[in-house]
Amino acid sequence: MTKRRPDHERRLRQNDRLARVLRVLELIQSRGRWDAGAIAAELECSERTVYRDLTALELAGVPWRYDEDERCYRVRPDFRFPVLNLTEDELVGQATATAVTQAAGLNINAGAGPTTRKLAAMSGDKASQLLADAAQLVAVLDLKLADHSKHRDIIGTIQSALLNRKQLAGKYASPYQGDAVSLHLHPYRLCLIKQAWYLIARPTGEEHPRTYRVARFKSARSLDAQAESPANFDLAAYFGNAWAVYRGEQTFDVELVFTREAAPLVTETIWHPTQKAHPQPDGSVVLTFRVDGLNEILRWVLGWAGRVRVVRPVELREMVVGQLRGALEMNSQ
Repeated sequence: MTKRRPDHERRLRQNDRLARVLRVLELIQSRGRWDAGAIAAELECSERTVYRDLTALELAGVPWRYDEDERCYRVRPDFRFPVLNLTEDELVGQATATAVTQAAGLNINAGAGPTTRKLAAMSGDKASQLLADAAQLVAVLDLKLADHSKHRDIIGTIQSALLNRKQLAGKYASPYQGDAVSLHLHPYRLCLIKQAWYLIARPTGEEHPRTYRVARFKSARSLDAQAESPANFDLAAYFGNAWAVYRGEQTFDVELVFTREAAPLVTETIWHPTQKAHPQPDGSVVLTFRVDGLNEILRWVLGWAGRVRVVRPVELREMVVGQLRGALEMNSQ
């Protein structure tokens, strides 16, 4: 008796085939010369698979033909595959999404590029040209995000486990433990925070979820077992008023005075949801925050050393002074 594939595997295979069929349509609608051999080489499949995909397009009503003179497949020039009637703003938004997902640190998968190419291939000349122009004129550079180029397979595994509500197993290198540890997780969310991707997941046998930096996973695999993820999980409530990723147990009201020279720079950015700015008559600015824990905001304050004074809390001021004294001693040898 033939073993039936799990539903999630069947859906993934169907999605892969649909994506390949649409890619065939995109190729034969382009100005290139694509015969079965060239298409097979481009898609890394067999020519027999290409013929099946062409048959699927024919059954879907796509009027393609084989041009004997140019020895390639062509689609009737006036044919347009049914697409959404996108506005100019929506098309520019799609092109912007393509640029963003191509930026280093965000290019963890194919991103919005394939969707943009399909829209261009299936839209009118005006929309296609607008997408091409916007893609050329919009760029995202130097985000200084963590390098995830070596972790795309792991991120893909995490995304698949989240979508299919499956448990995860893997090896994780914690900075607080010598060797990589084995994890068995119920994944909740994958999120980009500040400069890196993080997985929020609950370890099996524990009551509460934890935060894991994706770049520290040495391996990850999706399990057949169903994950237990609460439907009402609130990511904002989970992070609370953490400055970035790790939420401290105590809440502090922070008050910082930035010099007149630093004021325009520091107020260009919203550093925290609770941020409030109070411009002063002398050109300086007072920023206030309410944060859970001080370790993460400490590193940020140190980056403004010489241009900021800590008014409160006293604990943060003492931490800043201690760090600066240590830096002076280290660099005065």
